[in-house]
Amino acid sequence: MKILIFGAGPLGSILAARLFQGGQDVYLLARGQRLADLRKHGVCLRNWSTGAEESIQVPLVEQFSDSDVYDLVIVVMRKNSALKILPLLAANQHTPLYLFLMNNAAGPGVFTEHLGAERVMMGFPGMAGFQDGNVITYISADQKNPAGIVIGEIDGTMSDRVKDVANQLGLGRFITVNIEEYMDAWSKYHVALLFPALAPALYLCGNDHLRFSRTRDAVVLAWRGIKEGFAVLKELGYPVRPAYFKRFIWLPEPVIIPLLSKLLTNPRMEVAMARHAEVIRDEITQLNHEFSALISESGLFTPAIDFLTQQYSQKAPLLPDGANTLRLRWSELLIPFLLLVLIVLVLIYLV
Repeated sequence: MKILIFGAGPLGSILAARLFQGGQDVYLLARGQRLADLRKHGVCLRNWSTGAEESIQVPLVEQFSDSDVYDLVIVVMRKNSALKILPLLAANQHTPLYLFLMNNAAGPGVFTEHLGAERVMMGFPGMAGFQDGNVITYISADQKNPAGIVIGEIDGTMSDRVKDVANQLGLGRFITVNIEEYMDAWSKYHVALLFPALAPALYLCGNDHLRFSRTRDAVVLAWRGIKEGFAVLKELGYPVRPAYFKRFIWLPEPVIIPLLSKLLTNPRMEVAMARHAEVIRDEITQLNHEFSALISESGLFTPAIDFLTQQYSQKAPLLPDGANTLRLRWSELLIPFLLLVLIVLVLIYLV
């Protein structure tokens, strides 16, 4: 399978390198200074955990014309950037399939309008990294932490085509692929988790994950925003994906807030969140706009999301470091407590 990676940023470069190392016939499209750096140095990767560096000489191309022939074009870029290249992609009638790996809350509609439903597949790259000069520092796509790519047909079918694409991508070094039946729902829940709530809350802490962890007001607002976002999607009938989200969304606020604060202290969050958030304001704005349309469609009241996105869009002053003024919703512990009492009583009765 002849594959073109369209997008030579951190994630596209990592994917191209790992596919090439797995023996795939893959090409990476790059332009300008990025193309010059890649020609000179190759794809330079630095493992964040170990510091180990490697350089992979991936085959390069500098344009995508309407006469080019590829079996698969994988677009790995921010949603707002991908929208700009759709006319270019549509002009090529020789490519049977475009796989878009990105955050997306609006669904595949705009892509199918330009390319036709039969040529569109959606997914998520499942890796994280940032670029410093010509070196990309990453925290996944290695032996201990394989890149977990998720893909799915837009109609949810388990087609031979999606199985073939999954198999081809899975040949890449340190790559695992999951086929998701409800890819659109998966993408929407992923956006709800990160963008209307966590990203603005992180901004209000100066894009510092450690400051975020100790600023309880920001953690509380982020958690309430996540729950609001999930409620919006549930109201609109989207199944919870991944399904394990169901298990933690019901955790009482006094329980989940300390857990989230602890999670935010993980050093990996510097790469997964902080360094990433510094350079994707345009993407965050795009996705928040898309999710706002879903909120309007649901008719639900989302005060935490409304506050956070407003603060973010207006570049409001940061929250005081360590702010701790919001009261936790201790009432959420009542039902678990009553269930525990009931279980104890039943056990006593049985004994």
